[in-house]
Amino acid sequence: MLSDQSVLTEAQVLRAAILAALLETGNFGASPDPTTLYVPLSHLKALRLDAHIVVGARGVGKSFWTAVLQSDALRALLGSATSELARISVRVGFSNVENIANHPNADVFAAFLDHGDDPYDLWRAVILRWVAEESKQDIPCREWKDTVVWLKSNPEAAARLMEQPRDWRGLIVFDALDRTSAVWQRMDEIVRGLLRTVLWLKSFPGLHAKVFLREDQAERTVFNFPDASKLTATKAELTWDRHDLHGLLWQRLINAPAGQGECMRAICPHREEAGIWRVADEMKRESEAQRRAFERLAGPWMGRDRRRGVPYTWCVSHLADGQGRASPRSFLAAIRQAAEDSAERYGQHEFALHYESIKRGIQKASEIRVHEIAEDYPWVQEVLSELKGMNVPCEWEAVVTRWKAKFPDGPKSIPSDRLPAQHAERGWEGVREDLRRLGLLETKQDGRIDMPDLYRVGFGLGRKGGVKPRN
Repeated sequence: MLSDQSVLTEAQVLRAAILAALLETGNFGASPDPTTLYVPLSHLKALRLDAHIVVGARGVGKSFWTAVLQSDALRALLGSATSELARISVRVGFSNVENIANHPNADVFAAFLDHGDDPYDLWRAVILRWVAEESKQDIPCREWKDTVVWLKSNPEAAARLMEQPRDWRGLIVFDALDRTSAVWQRMDEIVRGLLRTVLWLKSFPGLHAKVFLREDQAERTVFNFPDASKLTATKAELTWDRHDLHGLLWQRLINAPAGQGECMRAICPHREEAGIWRVADEMKRESEAQRRAFERLAGPWMGRDRRRGVPYTWCVSHLADGQGRASPRSFLAAIRQAAEDSAERYGQHEFALHYESIKRGIQKASEIRVHEIAEDYPWVQEVLSELKGMNVPCEWEAVVTRWKAKFPDGPKSIPSDRLPAQHAERGWEGVREDLRRLGLLETKQDGRIDMPDLYRVGFGLGRKGGVKPRN
C-alpha cells in the first residue's frame, strides 16, 4: 500500500480514507457495523435498563441504539459501563421495520381505535406474546384481536403468566412511534397507552422496557395519566456535544476498510479491542489532541486567515439547529460531501478538506436535513419553502405576509398528509411556536426572525456573509 501511495500527497491519502470510511448513519433496521459503535458519555444513561424513556430529535441515534440493543454481539461491545445488558433477552415491541407477529402496525392500530378499544390493551398483548414465547407457553396469537380478547376474557391466566418465576431477564424496546398513526390525537392515545403499559410492566421483576420518543411526542399529552412521574423521572436525552461528533467521526475514520484506516490511525490516538480499533479517551472529549487531529484534515482556518473561523468549531456550529444541537447524521454527511468536493475541485490542496468544500458540505447536509424534515413534518416543507429568497434575520411581519399570500384561509389550510402543525388553531403565532420547538426558527432579542444555517441553506434563504444556498 505504501509504495502505491508514495506518489500521493498526505492530503490525497487522507481524503481517500475519508471517502472509504463508513460515514452513513442510516441502518434501516439492519444491524450496525461493529466498527461504527461509539458511545458518547451522555448516552450511557439512555442505555441503562432503568431509563424507560429516551428522548431525541431526528438523526441522533434512536433507531441506531434500537438496532444495537437487539444484537447480542453489539451489546457485548458496549463495555463494562453497560454490563447489565449482558445475558438479557431483547425484543422489539415497535420499530420502523414491520414484524406483525411481534407488534401491530399502523393499520392494526387504526382498526383497533375505530372500534373504540383502548391501546393499553393492545400494548399489553404485545408484552404477553413476548413473555409467553420466552416462557414456551401458548396463548392465542393468530391475530392481534385474538390475543387482546384472551387477555380481557382471562385476566387471571394473563396475570399468572406475568407473575410466574422466570429464569431469564428481558428488555423490550419501542421506537419510531410516529409511524403508529398519521393523526396527532390518535398517536397521542397510542403512545399514552404504551407508557401506561410500561408503568404496568415495572411491577414485574426482571422485565424492562425502553421507549424512544421524538421531542415533539414527549412534549404533548402522552404523560397525562396517574403515576406518570415514575416514568418521567427515568427520562434520558440523546444529545451530541461537539467533541462527541468529532469522536464519532474518528471512530469511523480509523476503521476505514482495506487498509485506508492506517493513515488515520497515525493521526488519531487509538487502541485495539476485540479486533476493532477504538479511539483513545482523549479523542472522546474536547482536547488538544482532538483539535490537532481535525486540523490535519481541514487546516487551521476557514479561509486564508483566522478571520474566517476555525474548521474544528465552524463545522459543528453551522450544522446546529435553533436550539444549538447538531446531529451525527448531518455532521458525517457534511464531512463526506466536503471530501468528495475537495477531490473534484481542489485535488492538489494542501489539506484533505478544502474550506470551500466544507461550506458545500454544509449545503449538502442542509439539503438532507430539509428532506428528513419533509418526511417527518410535511407541513414544514409547505410553509418554509414559501420563504425562499428572503434574507434572515428578517421581520416577523414579512414572514407572515408571505404565508398569508399562500394560505389565505390561515394555518389550518396548510396541506399535510400526516401530523399537521400542532398549534395551527392559534394562528401564525402557533406555527411560529411549533417551528421554534423543532429548532427551525429563532426569535432574536430585537424580535426579528432568524433561521439556523442547517435549515436556511436547504430552504433557500440568504444571510449576509453566510453560506449560500445552492442555485
